[in-house]
Amino acid sequence: MKSNLKVLQVIPRLGFGGAETGCYDIAHYLPENDCKSFIVTSGGELTKFIDQKKVKLIRLPVHSKNPLIIFFNSIVLIFIILLNNISIVHARSRAPAWSCYFATKITKTNFVTTFHGTYNFKNKIKRFYNSVMVKSNLVIAGSNFIFSHIKKNYSDYLNLKNRLLVIFRGINVDYFDPTTKTEEEEKKLLKSWKIEENKKIILLPGRLTPWKGQELFLEAINLVNIKLGYEAFYAVILGNDQGRDLYKKKLIRISEQFRMTNQVKFINHCKDMALAYKVSNIVVSASVEPEAFGRVAVEAQSMEKVIIASDIGGSNETVIDKKTGYLFKSGDPNSLSEKILKVLNLDETTLKMVGIAGRKNVVSKFNVEKMCFSTYSEYKKLIN
Repeated sequence: MKSNLKVLQVIPRLGFGGAETGCYDIAHYLPENDCKSFIVTSGGELTKFIDQKKVKLIRLPVHSKNPLIIFFNSIVLIFIILLNNISIVHARSRAPAWSCYFATKITKTNFVTTFHGTYNFKNKIKRFYNSVMVKSNLVIAGSNFIFSHIKKNYSDYLNLKNRLLVIFRGINVDYFDPTTKTEEEEKKLLKSWKIEENKKIILLPGRLTPWKGQELFLEAINLVNIKLGYEAFYAVILGNDQGRDLYKKKLIRISEQFRMTNQVKFINHCKDMALAYKVSNIVVSASVEPEAFGRVAVEAQSMEKVIIASDIGGSNETVIDKKTGYLFKSGDPNSLSEKILKVLNLDETTLKMVGIAGRKNVVSKFNVEKMCFSTYSEYKKLIN
């Protein structure tokens, strides 16, 4: 018997970030449970991977914050909702959420939002703009940290009749599985990175932006080198500058000042992130501002790699300190360098135990199947 559930997800762009991959995963999970699935987006790299036999893709300029375009989008969404008899509209960002809010009010359709980040605000106008994310029938927080952030900053906008709950983001543990990567693939990647096979690799993944902590990471690497007295490893900063040319030049200049030009590798992009984790010995998440969830920490654990992460935001929930990884004092290069030195001195048995515990942690709590099932269950509760 076919379900009457028809879900329309609206997201600015479908890239490879956490919100986007979550949207993609839910979109393809629904048809497997006899539900109709729709995505409205402006575009993005991930759109080419959508199975359009299962998921109907509609392009609209929902990435725009222009009030006129937001209004235009809401009119188009009203027609989409009515023509397709949509049961639930799920918004995953603020600008499209405003369009969805107006459209669902007029069509009297169930409205769901996922609060993916902390959405900084410096004045009442910005806070009001952010508040649309809690104006839905169901507000999903991606972590307990985000749940607390909502309660602290937006409680006056929350309707007591509506639900607020935590559904942890999930990753594909079948993709992030160390057993799926071959030695030949590893050698090929190391060659493309111009890295010798006999040296360890410390990996810092994430787009190049100051809050991701690349400067802090370079300072910590320099301190480790001073303690060791030699360059015992490569430090790989993996991420796109997304047009932040000056910031990348600053990072290169810092590495030159510390005389780490040969040791630090700047890699713009890697198609196979699971392989990038596999060739690494230590993975670092050095964010100086709280991560809403912290996908890097979860992906690294799934690949059975030791993760060293800032002790703020989502990492406090995804990393079990001294068991599945290590937490360092946020913003403190000395603390990070001490943790790196500690892990470099661990024996193989301990490293293996940490890796196994990390994957077990992710499979049980942060599996994409669990995220999709929990979201689908909440959808059903909403329409029933």
